[in-house]
Amino acid sequence: MSNASKQPGPHAGKPPSAAQRTIGDFAPKLAELTDNVLFGDVWERSQLSKRDRSLITCAALVATGKTEQMAYHFPLAIDNGVKPDELVEMITHLAFYVGWPNAMSAVTRAKELLMKKQP
Repeated sequence: MSNASKQPGPHAGKPPSAAQRTIGDFAPKLAELTDNVLFGDVWERSQLSKRDRSLITCAALVATGKTEQMAYHFPLAIDNGVKPDELVEMITHLAFYVGWPNAMSAVTRAKELLMKKQP
């Protein structure tokens, strides 16, 4: 083992990110890019608020039918200031542009996720 491989990584001393926890052991480079480029750079750009980025991301997930990723991004959108009724309205609006099945899958997923967040 070389000395370079013994040095602490960029996340030393920090709690592991969601990407590190879910895929870091299997796809470390993808986890690193997720943390450093996607969330460390793109999501931090000042041209759009995190709220707007969340709404855009959720709309893209609805449009492409990526229901698994909604489990992370719908609650994040709420944390970033998107109101639950705005999320539902976005899904309803998109039904006419991206297809009824995508909207029905997304609203079902949103209901599951948002009901968990209520006290």
